[in-house]
Amino acid sequence: MTVRTSDIEKAAGLLRAGGLVALPTETVYGLGANAEDPAAVARIFQAKGRPSSHPLIVHIGGADSLDEWVEDVSPTARLLAEHFWPGPLTLVLPRGPRVPLEATGGLDTAAVRVPAHPVALALLSAFGGGITAPSANRFGSVSPTTADHVRAELGAAVDFVLDGGPCEVGVESTIVDVTGEVPGVLRPGGVTREELEAVLGCPVTVPETSSVRVPGQHPSHYAPRARVVLVAPDKVVAEAEGAQERGHRVGVFLPPTAVTPPKVHAVVDLPASAAAYARGLYGFLRELDEQGCDLIIASLPAEEGLGLAIANRLRRAAGPRPDGEQLGRQER
Repeated sequence: MTVRTSDIEKAAGLLRAGGLVALPTETVYGLGANAEDPAAVARIFQAKGRPSSHPLIVHIGGADSLDEWVEDVSPTARLLAEHFWPGPLTLVLPRGPRVPLEATGGLDTAAVRVPAHPVALALLSAFGGGITAPSANRFGSVSPTTADHVRAELGAAVDFVLDGGPCEVGVESTIVDVTGEVPGVLRPGGVTREELEAVLGCPVTVPETSSVRVPGQHPSHYAPRARVVLVAPDKVVAEAEGAQERGHRVGVFLPPTAVTPPKVHAVVDLPASAAAYARGLYGFLRELDEQGCDLIIASLPAEEGLGLAIANRLRRAAGPRPDGEQLGRQER
């Protein structure tokens, strides 16, 4: 999708004035603000209803400007940047003076990446600085992968929405901590563990929990209004039909291996390709919400390649909601 130069300039001007701009990336749409403007960064937290202790990712225009934003860049960090930027990889490094503590949740580290979307890169070039940009949705709910998702969820809280079409990857970036000698994956995402291992030449672990605060670690995250229940792949049909009989309006993520679709309110036939599943995941969750489902039955894919990131998002979508099952309904 072509975006007019005048729209890019308008968005850059709004960022300079302290405004909020929704921008497309290859992963999801971000809610952007001037990374060096604490007041603008604070508006992000207010618009999202996001706790101020949750750090944001700073998007920059290229790996050549990495040292302007962070310090003590290790050879490992440079190697990863060289191979994966622009792309869905975020590096956590010691914070440089250009990044305010408001953008890091008070931490002395900063999360930085170069997005692989022509509109995002054009905006970064026109703006001439860094853009903090978490996903452009209410805190804890489903991330947006189209401009319409942003408009429906945040409305007037966003000063301008740059429509760059549907996001190509569909799940957030992989976050890697490169502050120490051994890199650690803090959140699986669009760069797979296998791809990281091929470049680093060593095994990479992806712990379920981490003491380092990064985006997307809340127990309930990426959650639709409907409650999500995860079961074994061969139990999906039976669980869904049983819940429908008990009075739920059930939506199902039907695995490609299923032979007979269940008799329930709504069914999403999952693609066999992990890339297609990742690209459609958040849209599928939104679709079942829009169809009025109050319960979604799904199973976890094989946790290899992009399946690892998909499984991570589904687990958090199914996580305990701190204010009860109605949290998603209240936020969206």
